[in-house]
Amino acid sequence: MRVIGTAGHVDHGKSTLIAALTGTHPDRLKEEQAREMTIELGFGWLTLPNGEEVGIVDVPGHRDFIENMLSGIGGIDAALLVIAADEGVMPQTKEHLAILDLLQIPAGLIVLTKTDLASDSGWLDLVETDIRAAVKDTVMQDAPILRVSAKTKSGLDLLITNLQLLLQQKPARLDLGRPRLPIDRVFSMSGFGTVVTGTLSDGHLAIGDEVEILPSHQRGRVRGLQTHKKKEETAIPGSRTAVNISGVNTEQIQRGEVVAHPGQYQTTRRLDARFRLLKDASSSLKHSSEVKFFVGASETIANLRLLGTEEIKPGEEAWIQLELRDEVVAVRGDRYILRRPSPGETLGGGVIVDHQPKGRHKRFDENVLKSLASLAQGSPADVLLEAALALNAASIKEIATRSRLESENAESALKELIESGQLILLEEGEPKITSDILAAALPHWNALNGKILQIVESYHKSYPLRRGIPREELKSKLKLSPRVFNAILTQHAARNTLIDSRGVVSKSGHEIKFDSGQQAKVQGLMRKFEANPFGPPSVKESQAEVGEEVFDALIESGELITVSQDVVFRKQDYDLMVKKIRGAIQQKGQVTLAEVRDMLDTTRKYVQALLEYLDATSVTIRDGDYRKLRS
Repeated sequence: MRVIGTAGHVDHGKSTLIAALTGTHPDRLKEEQAREMTIELGFGWLTLPNGEEVGIVDVPGHRDFIENMLSGIGGIDAALLVIAADEGVMPQTKEHLAILDLLQIPAGLIVLTKTDLASDSGWLDLVETDIRAAVKDTVMQDAPILRVSAKTKSGLDLLITNLQLLLQQKPARLDLGRPRLPIDRVFSMSGFGTVVTGTLSDGHLAIGDEVEILPSHQRGRVRGLQTHKKKEETAIPGSRTAVNISGVNTEQIQRGEVVAHPGQYQTTRRLDARFRLLKDASSSLKHSSEVKFFVGASETIANLRLLGTEEIKPGEEAWIQLELRDEVVAVRGDRYILRRPSPGETLGGGVIVDHQPKGRHKRFDENVLKSLASLAQGSPADVLLEAALALNAASIKEIATRSRLESENAESALKELIESGQLILLEEGEPKITSDILAAALPHWNALNGKILQIVESYHKSYPLRRGIPREELKSKLKLSPRVFNAILTQHAARNTLIDSRGVVSKSGHEIKFDSGQQAKVQGLMRKFEANPFGPPSVKESQAEVGEEVFDALIESGELITVSQDVVFRKQDYDLMVKKIRGAIQQKGQVTLAEVRDMLDTTRKYVQALLEYLDATSVTIRDGDYRKLRS
């Protein structure tokens, strides 16, 4: 599930474009549609040609509503920078572009809209030249420019194709096991109660989960989940999600708060960060300035403490400490935006390097500045975890080598990650940075777990009368090396979630069950086997009696045993015949086919097939016309 966001100047056609793409007008307020101007966040969704559903966040383009824009733009996977062909790059185009760059939105497309109003190709070429100059040295500098008209539908198919291609090249959001949903809308629905919406990150939410709303620390429970107006049992990272929460009233929740699992996040009123002042900022930024701070969907007033400098000039970077008026939820690596309260202006932004600093820093302490620089690179545990994430499943030795940490730091980080459950050992042995034990970061392990269980469950649903999915087919679908595949199956066997037996993988507790009609046919077939146990119906006759699928299920379950292409026995009859043959050989030392035929009172056809099967399965060995027991 991916979410993309629009950006661009007011009246450049963002909402109209979304309506053309999705069939849903994102402006939900009557006054928005009357004024043809987005005030609040709007949402739509579409299904790409490859079947992937994509959510779209429509943000306000007017300068008066830039802060509403910020509450929805931070959680997106890609951006559509919308620029009207008849006007070109405008003030809010530049401000939105700066915000996309500060937030380091990972991908984007530039959509040149309203091309029906500027049909002169020469004019469009000039506009594109201006756009290329505006996006230079930003996250959008390599983005394709697509000419579109929402009115005539021209270029929409190409836009969708490019969007699909763009998202295919970007990895899905990781499930870090610590869900976080910044709330951008709160409302009540008759019969349901409190509903909040946002873009889910860092983990998944499931119906029945207990949740905590921060920073107000209210507790509730997930009563229902929807993504794109479809009910879901589980919401995954990166999805636009509506959460119906029981036990909390809408009046108790504010936009900007965060839905999380209890105890997984701490609120803070102080943050350390790296900051970049935009090069076209109206003035320098001085120590102790009052600013507006935006992270996730939240905003608050902050006092800006400059570290190591007295002021930051336009285009410069510096270390800062922010002291916040209100508590927020943030973690290391989150990106943020600062704005001037009055007159309103986007100043710049950057990345949080410490979301729980111990206290106020001495502004010109060299040790503090060195510590912040080190934190920006990550703690040893962070670095080792990032190496594990990059390698997926790999040996501890490979992970440690990729991290480039010193041995002592790597050993300490390894111990910390294993104890906290962030690194999963896939094989037994003593975990050291020099060992070849396979390990995987928790997000990768969770992703593999989810995928393997989904594949096995899907197979059970498609083929309910089969014992499970063939081992090699499962390995092929997972695209894993034999060692990693075997290690994961061993982990599941230890947890009793999957059973790996006789070349087939199944969910623990899975049983082959026949419906009443199938069961009646099976009983009829078994009566025929019972009537002549050593000369039973053939394979073809059995298949005709119950159907191939049910017959294969009887073979899978071990109730029937095929000893040749045309001969099949009930398991109990087969066992009895083998017992008789063993007994005769032990008494005489050897037996002929004719002796076995007479002993079982059956025909040569059945005895020959049975004896050849016993030879092949190493029960007997042929010596001329005789069979002996294989020693």
